[in-house]
Amino acid sequence: MADEDLSITTASAPTTSIRPSGHFYPFATSPDIIRSHEKDVFLSASLTNQAQSIARSLRGARFAHTHSEAIKRLTETLYFSLTTLIGNRTLGEEYCDLVHLEDDTLQLPSLPRRVGYILSSILLPWALQRILPAFRQRLRAKLERSVARQQVKNAQTKSTQDDPHSQSGSVFTKLRIQRYILEHLDSITSLSPIYAVSIATFYFTGAYYHLAKRFWGLRYIFTKKINENEQRVGYEVLGVLLVLQIAVQGVLHIKKVAASLQQEDQDRQAADAGAASGQGDKAITSVENPSSLPLLPASRARYDFAEDPNAVPWIPAGQQRKCTLCLELFKDPSATTCGHVFCWTCVRDWVREKPECPLCRQEVRLSKVLPLRG
Repeated sequence: MADEDLSITTASAPTTSIRPSGHFYPFATSPDIIRSHEKDVFLSASLTNQAQSIARSLRGARFAHTHSEAIKRLTETLYFSLTTLIGNRTLGEEYCDLVHLEDDTLQLPSLPRRVGYILSSILLPWALQRILPAFRQRLRAKLERSVARQQVKNAQTKSTQDDPHSQSGSVFTKLRIQRYILEHLDSITSLSPIYAVSIATFYFTGAYYHLAKRFWGLRYIFTKKINENEQRVGYEVLGVLLVLQIAVQGVLHIKKVAASLQQEDQDRQAADAGAASGQGDKAITSVENPSSLPLLPASRARYDFAEDPNAVPWIPAGQQRKCTLCLELFKDPSATTCGHVFCWTCVRDWVREKPECPLCRQEVRLSKVLPLRG
């Protein structure tokens, strides 16, 4: 399609540009775009499985499993480089009769836009997936220390005042904001809400199925001839349902936060009443060590096989003492419900991103991960 010199006129182009010899190409609807995307996903998944089989036969199963995500991303990059990058259509676009256009010029995409689309749709999410866990871990540690200091500071300030009711709680305080961010850190630093809003917009408009295409201004036109009595339908009803789902989840979240704040105010009032009746020590203790305050992480691993080979003596020596995620000796070994053992920090960060076992893909909850002791 890239080698053909076509005079393309889309549905949004001025009527004066339509020539008798030209073709009228409407913008593609959401069913065609989704069908094309699913076709490309299926083909790229097949290529990824073949690439992993080659890596497994050349370097072994451990290498293929360790670099499975890298193999997947590189295979997808190769697939789109051999199609989109050089100006050709993907097999999914060929199957659904779709052609990319720049939404501002209504011309075939230029090379910089094609390169930017491939990098931002494949390599950028891969980079974020590797960067976000470490960023969340550092931010969580800072928030936990800040919350603990703020708790102690508030308790000391309150204990020095004559009137325990002089500090009436405000809805938006520094401590409450920090605790809220700490509790919902994973969802705040996730791109899922942005994806949900983008998909809802796509269902209504039929444009920009991917965030990368929205950023680079790439749309699809439908090149198959349409009969006069043929109607092009969309997925607007799915957009309505998705908006309702987002709204319901938002309302439920607000109610949950409001109930939590109300319960916190009641607990504080009860603590103030206890302090006024001579139970000040108990009130200060409840403020300094609330049940909802997360425990501070240990500065160093308690059971480090690199420092003490006999930390957990019943684990056999050799490769069985190495974590399959970091490929180093266990630090605080912890077992999932399916029986696989990893370092605590490794499996914690993994489960926060994907609630499944890194080896067998069985569902794993962080609360069910058990620490192993001697």
